[in-house]
Amino acid sequence: MVMDTLQIRMNKKLVKLIDSLVKSGVYSNRADVIRDAVRRFVWEKEIGSVNFKGNSVEEVRKAREKLSKEKINLDEINNL
Repeated sequence: MVMDTLQIRMNKKLVKLIDSLVKSGVYSNRADVIRDAVRRFVWEKEIGSVNFKGNSVEEVRKAREKLSKEKINLDEINNL
């Protein structure tokens, strides 16, 4: 897959947090951290997130019902 290159600026504190995720082995490099963060952001905006306050079973049912009515291309989201 061909990827575009982006240049971004971040404050030192955020870069240190990203580097700590890489150093701990959660991610293999900074780019993976940022790509995953963007995927998660897009996922939340497209799908929404489950609020685990109260009856989480009911929240999951509502989310499933919502998803069953919407056309969502998960491959597109996963390839971001």
